[in-house]
Amino acid sequence: MANIEVKVPSPGESISEVRIAQWLVADGEVVKKDQVIAEIDSDKATLELSAEEGGKISLLAKADETVNVGDVVAKIDTSVKPAKDEKGAKEVKDVKPAKDEKEVPRSVDPAGRPAAETAVHATPVAKAVMAEKGISGDQVKGTGPKGRITRSDVEAYIAGGIAAPALMNGWGGSRNSSRVKMSTLRKKVGERLVSVKNEMAMLTTFNEVDMSAIMAVRNQYKDKFKEKYGVGLGFMSFFTKAVTESLRLFPNLNAQLDGEEIVNFDYADIGVAVSSPRGLMVPVVRNAEQMSLAEIESAIKELATKARDAKLSLAEMSGGTFTITNGGVFGSMLSTPIINPPQSAILGMHNIVERPVAVNGQVVIRPVMYVALSYDHRIVDGKESVSFLFKVKEMLEDPAKMVLGGKDPGAVLAGL
Repeated sequence: MANIEVKVPSPGESISEVRIAQWLVADGEVVKKDQVIAEIDSDKATLELSAEEGGKISLLAKADETVNVGDVVAKIDTSVKPAKDEKGAKEVKDVKPAKDEKEVPRSVDPAGRPAAETAVHATPVAKAVMAEKGISGDQVKGTGPKGRITRSDVEAYIAGGIAAPALMNGWGGSRNSSRVKMSTLRKKVGERLVSVKNEMAMLTTFNEVDMSAIMAVRNQYKDKFKEKYGVGLGFMSFFTKAVTESLRLFPNLNAQLDGEEIVNFDYADIGVAVSSPRGLMVPVVRNAEQMSLAEIESAIKELATKARDAKLSLAEMSGGTFTITNGGVFGSMLSTPIINPPQSAILGMHNIVERPVAVNGQVVIRPVMYVALSYDHRIVDGKESVSFLFKVKEMLEDPAKMVLGGKDPGAVLAGL
């Protein structure tokens, strides 16, 4: 008998232990090579554990158990060969019906659909979530081994937006409740947020930005921009550009506190907060101060796609000297963003709303965005923070201030 040990891989540097979120196979089940057998949680991300060889698996650790990196959590007896697939036939487990349930014939699934319609290449957990949400296999793109659909793929699809009635299942005043243990990632995020409140002298200053000029530039050049660079011209690139230029003038907003020393950087690595199926992620755009709008848009698009598909590496989320978060995409009017430690500041963008404003003594309607800057008062003085945010406002309201010269500043800024 040849036993293959399944060890816990290292999710990244400085991580010594993980939690087995769930086993996707049963003890004694015959698994195939590259089959996803478990999901493991770390304080950085949720990873999938695959079988290195096919055979009969013996589970040595329990679900929800915390184990060390490198521990043997299962063994695979390779002398037991998995059955060969026959024209993609679906593997069906024997499930005993509950006392008050009738056994469902094998020719249909529990929802009454023909089995052929649900014969998808997916993990058991992914199949269960798809069945619960009413999602068919052909709607979800699998990113697992050999295109296998995983739970993260289904969550990414749901995060992208599906029919509301499917998401409303179980919502009807039944007075039931349930408990779900926090993931290691969620607990770590919570610890970091609490530490910010307890350890930083965090304050927030606000301002408003008339978005007319930026919107005019964007509307005028977005088609040519898309045609030339292959990416859309969004507001985030304008804000990133304005932030990097302002950080050059107010370097303490780009600094970090290390013990009794202030660490200054001659570059701007901008963290961009993006939503993902596993929560908020902050991938980093490196050396954003040297990038054009097109390069910034391309970098953000690539990182956001990776976050959605749960493919961000630890290196892509590490570091960062300043963070921008955009709650406006969810409809937020105003908020006080929390600093991403050990950084000293974070800029919060919000929704754009037409509001009456006074211009040259006249009341006019303009598209206005409220912006918020949270900063660590131990490093940044109030004058610096207010001046920094006002400089960002100035650059956004007059895009010519972001470039040097040019007969048409909007065209120069857009790289056209």
